[in-house]
Amino acid sequence: MAMSLLSPRKSIAETVFQKVGGYYSGSGHRRCSDGCMDDDGTMELVQIGAERTKNVLILMSDTGGGHRASAEAIRDAFQSEFGDEYRIFVKDVWKEYTGWPLNDMERSYKFMVRHVQLWKVAFHSTSPRWIHSVYLAAIAAYYAKEVEAGLMEYKPDIIISVHPLMQHIPLWVLKWQGLQKKVVFVTVITDLNTCHRTWFHPGVSRCYCPSEEVAKRSLLDGLEESQVRVFGLPIRPSFCRAVLSKDDLRVELEMDPHLPAVLLMGGGEGMGPVKKTALALGESLLDEGSGKPIGQLIVICGRNKVLASTLEAVDWKIPVKVKGFQTQMEKWMGACDCIITKAGPGTIAEALIRGLPIILNDYIPGQEKGNVPYVVDNGAGVFTRSSKETARLVAEWFSTKTEELKRMSENALKLAQPNAVFDIVKDIHELACQRGPLANIPYMLTSSFTSII
Repeated sequence: MAMSLLSPRKSIAETVFQKVGGYYSGSGHRRCSDGCMDDDGTMELVQIGAERTKNVLILMSDTGGGHRASAEAIRDAFQSEFGDEYRIFVKDVWKEYTGWPLNDMERSYKFMVRHVQLWKVAFHSTSPRWIHSVYLAAIAAYYAKEVEAGLMEYKPDIIISVHPLMQHIPLWVLKWQGLQKKVVFVTVITDLNTCHRTWFHPGVSRCYCPSEEVAKRSLLDGLEESQVRVFGLPIRPSFCRAVLSKDDLRVELEMDPHLPAVLLMGGGEGMGPVKKTALALGESLLDEGSGKPIGQLIVICGRNKVLASTLEAVDWKIPVKVKGFQTQMEKWMGACDCIITKAGPGTIAEALIRGLPIILNDYIPGQEKGNVPYVVDNGAGVFTRSSKETARLVAEWFSTKTEELKRMSENALKLAQPNAVFDIVKDIHELACQRGPLANIPYMLTSSFTSII
């Protein structure tokens, strides 16, 4: 059943908006998905049933590949579990709607991690709550309307933050809008162990922690136990579902079916000592006596085309595949026996799901430092910055220390949390069902959003 308001004045419309907590559509044309407005200004209030598609806005930033990967994993899991029940938007609202410095975070982050001491200072100096609360409040005051417009364009029933700088300002916006009790707001932390304190905000409906260590920090920072869930890091559903066997994957990827394989990665940008490590592996995986290879090497160079072309030009004596940016890492990991990578949380979580012993060769100070003991202390891998030491370890794992490799693989599987992303979206779904469609408000009014600014 629908109710009509004939040619209402704007003040009346605003009053009704405040009472029902609806969202404005930002269009003066007739929109009948949520409410209707004819070209003559006639407005309708349309009843919203329980079956209304809910909007989920996932806030992320490309400051490191892990935030987008987690956002897309959550999106894919929602679609897999609930189909058309949810409409998912993965957005960098900061980049799209605000100005400096928020719209420049990606470039600034990449510059600082290339100068790691600069990033280390920035990470630790902004950790105290009184410091980051002050600068975030200043940014919020300056870009309030822009952030507000960016969030409300998507009329979210649920907001999911997968970035440490996307809690405070959106929650302030919801408070200004009077929507704190109507919109489910959750944080999904994408750092495995050490993490910046801006991740923790007591105003969230739920904070999903990837480990017990992070959960303990959240409680120390003011969250209640009822707000915290420990499910693991959200990894793309393709990693969690059944895939082809290792033998079948090696056939598909045109690898040697008999030799053990090591996967060498440098992240999406092909960073770190990838070239030096690859050359060392080329020597260590060649049996000195027979001159035959004892293993094969897969190198993922990401977007680093110079690195890829350099390695492709090498006269390798062992089977080597050099690849650029890959979208099906679950297959390459499933085809290999161990992995060499920097301590990025997403790569670590994916490797654990595949049962890959991990050699960590670097980490970003701050958020990645704690990932090293997380892996090493749980017996799932080792840490060394030496390319020669890395190559020696892999050669031993493939020859004289196969039992050690097997034991680390078993430990990796024990540490893995393959169902994390599904547990997260199911819990968010339960929160949304408890909250009801717009907090059980039966009608939604549409008009120009700018009317309430």
